Amino acid sequence: MRELEGIVALVLAAVALAAVARRVGAPYPVFLALGGAFLAFLPGAPSFTVPPELALALFLAPVLLDAAYDASPRDLRDNWAPLIGLVVFAVGLTTIAVAMVVRALVPAMPWAPAIALGAIVAPPDAAAATAVLRPLRPPQRILTILEGESLLNDASALLIYRLAVGAVVADGFALASVAPIFLLAVAGSVVVGPALAWLFLLVIDRVHHVPTAIILQFASTFGVWMLADGIGLSGVLTMVAYAITVARTSPERTPARIRIPSYAVWETAVFVLNILAFIFIGLQIRPILDGLEPAMRGRYFAVAGAVLVTVIVVRLVWHMSFNAIVRWRDRRLGFNPPRPMLRPTVGSGLIIAWAGMRGIVTLAAALALPAAFPFRELIVFTGFAVVLGTLAIQGLTLKPMIRALNLQDDDPVGQELAAARARALGAGLASFEHDRSPVAEAVRQEFIAHLSAASTAAEEGHGQHDAHTAIHRGALHAARQAVLAMRASDEIGDDAFHRIEEELDWLEMASGANDSVS
Repeated sequence: MRELEGIVALVLAAVALAAVARRVGAPYPVFLALGGAFLAFLPGAPSFTVPPELALALFLAPVLLDAAYDASPRDLRDNWAPLIGLVVFAVGLTTIAVAMVVRALVPAMPWAPAIALGAIVAPPDAAAATAVLRPLRPPQRILTILEGESLLNDASALLIYRLAVGAVVADGFALASVAPIFLLAVAGSVVVGPALAWLFLLVIDRVHHVPTAIILQFASTFGVWMLADGIGLSGVLTMVAYAITVARTSPERTPARIRIPSYAVWETAVFVLNILAFIFIGLQIRPILDGLEPAMRGRYFAVAGAVLVTVIVVRLVWHMSFNAIVRWRDRRLGFNPPRPMLRPTVGSGLIIAWAGMRGIVTLAAALALPAAFPFRELIVFTGFAVVLGTLAIQGLTLKPMIRALNLQDDDPVGQELAAARARALGAGLASFEHDRSPVAEAVRQEFIAHLSAASTAAEEGHGQHDAHTAIHRGALHAARQAVLAMRASDEIGDDAFHRIEEELDWLEMASGANDSVS
């Protein structure tokens, strides 16, 4: 019971920190990292550990699926050059640079653990960056590159990590013997992921009970990771291929009554996993520091500081060099994107280069190291220091940087949304254009009110849209009060109350006024 009380207290404290972060406009992972660091020095803090073999599956599988589900293959293709630069070259250069720096500072560390540390701290996490950027409405191209990088660089970094950890366990390896297995794992992951997605969809199509559907979503997520890991494939690549396949095929097969609560549950689960990752890694730091001599403790801080500087500098140097080459190419050949997007500029390059905060992938990979792994304590400590340092230094300065640069595009997502609304409205009205019954007229007016709101707002200064929202909000509020009064006077029981409450909730969500209804 003590352990449960401790976990509940820590989670509630983390939720409070995240709320404070939102209020001050900072990315919540910054405050979680600071809270995790505070735990390292808090006397009497509870002690929790995660078995290393469970860390990657527990923390990464749901997070990767959530990120991959939202990824746009079209937009990733449109930005393939900067993505390859960040996913392959930036990760590779960061891994090598960190390994060389650590080897110079700790000559006793073999190359394999040094490379494992480099792979652990190489992949940035887009959650912190997008938490800062989205409210500021930056150009969509920047968000696409950062989110795509966060998704794909996990695969490249964790493949290197897996090889390095395997080399330590096997006491060395020959490239000639490892390369075929490595390529087979990559190819197999790309094939097995979509196959498992189609199998999952065949099963979930027959499920109409919402809690059962959500449980099956989580069970299949962990199942895909465990199966891939068990047969020697890449859990990350398999999960990404699985999630993208599901995302492309499930929208037309999943009813709204399952999809809406599923999104809410997944958002909550990813948030809780971020909380737990920072808590558990923070609790690992205290025993590490307590067991060190003062001189060794200073050495740990020196290594962590050097690695932190290395990951920031390597990303800046690489991406600004790439950005300069791209701008030179555009001057020579012209900028001809497949669809409207922000032209690469020095400012956009700076934002992408500076948005390299590390997060849950680094924490999970550090926790997943075997207990007997060489220099594990130094690697875990350094990984957490890099997460804390990048979140504090870059995360808290990203907002003023983007405000100072004032980058703007023509809101391509907004334009596509307007086109989609118009197409949807036309198709919906055409499906019953010859029906002039009162019921059809009511449906017609409701469709026009919802799906023409964006175009009407643009043309008439939001007047009709605001009026519709205000009337809808007032009607919902009055309806709720009437139903609440009936329950209070015992005219209806709770069974009837909750059924009408659900119907009013659907009306509220359909109106788009749910944020303001009391």
